[in-house]
Amino acid sequence: MSKPDRDNPYAFDPFLAWRQEVDYYAHDAFLQAALKTFAGDQWEAADKAAREISPKVSHRWRDMADRIARPENQPSLQAYDAHRHRIDRLVRPLDIEVMEREVFSEGLFSERTPAWVRLIKQALIYENGEACIACPLVCTEGMVALLDQFADSDELRAVRRHVKEGVEGDFAIGAQYLSEVQGGSDVPANLLEAIEDGDGWRIFGSKFFCSATHADYAVVTAKPRDSEQVGLFIVPSWLPGDKAAERRNGFTIDRIKWKMGTAELPTCEITFDGAVAYPIGPLARGLANVVGIVLTTSRLTVGLSSAASMLRAQREAAGYARFREAFGLRLDSFPMVAAQLAKLERDAQRTTAGAFKLYRDVQALPGGLKGGLKTDEDARTRRLRFDVRELIMLQKIATAYDAPDHIRLAISIFGGHGVIEDFSSLPRLFRDAAVNELWEGPRNVLLTQIYRDLMRVADWYPASEWLESVLAGASAEVIEHFQAELAELADAPDLTTVSPQSVAHVERWDGFCQDLFHTYQDQALAEVELG
Repeated sequence: MSKPDRDNPYAFDPFLAWRQEVDYYAHDAFLQAALKTFAGDQWEAADKAAREISPKVSHRWRDMADRIARPENQPSLQAYDAHRHRIDRLVRPLDIEVMEREVFSEGLFSERTPAWVRLIKQALIYENGEACIACPLVCTEGMVALLDQFADSDELRAVRRHVKEGVEGDFAIGAQYLSEVQGGSDVPANLLEAIEDGDGWRIFGSKFFCSATHADYAVVTAKPRDSEQVGLFIVPSWLPGDKAAERRNGFTIDRIKWKMGTAELPTCEITFDGAVAYPIGPLARGLANVVGIVLTTSRLTVGLSSAASMLRAQREAAGYARFREAFGLRLDSFPMVAAQLAKLERDAQRTTAGAFKLYRDVQALPGGLKGGLKTDEDARTRRLRFDVRELIMLQKIATAYDAPDHIRLAISIFGGHGVIEDFSSLPRLFRDAAVNELWEGPRNVLLTQIYRDLMRVADWYPASEWLESVLAGASAEVIEHFQAELAELADAPDLTTVSPQSVAHVERWDGFCQDLFHTYQDQALAEVELG
């Protein structure tokens, strides 16, 4: 029993001391084991790189991420300077600019950086949430994947060099502007117009959802005049020599959106009025390439960033439960709390294992990601490419759905302190995870696309064989269960008309896809060998 004490001696210092010393990589035996399992012959280099960068991510960049998330530090827009020059300056705190420069100076997309070194560094960085870093990184990665295949002009080769290798120590940042007010995920409904101007192109119109608007270059979808096909362009934010003078390349930033999460990241509405644009890839293949390469890269990273936030949330909840006492016992001594902590650990680990396994398969694709379902490759490669395409969408919907639930459960371990924004980073990670679920296509869009894809390839890749491939290593009983259910789901009612039958069908399809990817993650987790 306790007695009254007006000078209450209670302190959180032991928990804070533990949290201050945590090293995201060095203190995570599972993350090390997963990297060793899936990185193959790049493991030693990746492990070394992770140990070198992790102290900075776990302390310096962690603290910066927390500071820039404070409401008073959210970005603002200064449209004009004092002399009435239109500048569209995005005002951001110094911490963002410093951290951004330090992160991009790692040269993550350089030819000198092995794939698994890049991946593990990104995974550690994503443990700090958005922080105006995660989205710019993944957008730059998607742009690099596009440039690696289609940089066939002097302008595009210069952009490629700037984003990959840097110019005089300055590494460019990429963005992607696809959504318009009338379409959202319906990119074919775009109205932005591209017009040939001599030897080049200019674009006109508006984009309604432009994240990482502070970037140096953006991948932009637009329709060439008199065409119904979506073309793909790279648009510099400034033409050579104009950045220092704050003269934008033929566009205005109209407003910054007020988002529930990723608030440090400027997401804006933009109007283009003759911006110089560089076409990239065949214009007739713009939609296929933006989906198959750019968005697919982003969707892949949603899985990785979800895993990272889940690892962070699980670790901090477990650390708090070891410190905090209630009713005379440590929190982790209560069976209910112990069960919740066990769930948090398992879910974080299987999400990480699934993300690493899928990344390994992406790295094995000949020629990297490509646009569309049809290629001129042999049957085995076409099937492998299809596996990866569908698994990336499945991972995106499953992990983006799981992460907010996971972080919310971790928050509950903290009791009332869990919702205090400056007590821990978890409220911020929760809000970021909720927004993450909507990036690169919401759940209903991707569920529909997966279903359509399976029906479209049935003549050369039966669904039953696809399930055997993506669930390789699972028991025959598990595979047969999914095959039987998918056979029933393939006999669909009219999915363009709302009826009790169609609603029941899509609800069942939703659950099927979630269960299927969890099974894939379980298989990946079983592959990880803890030392």
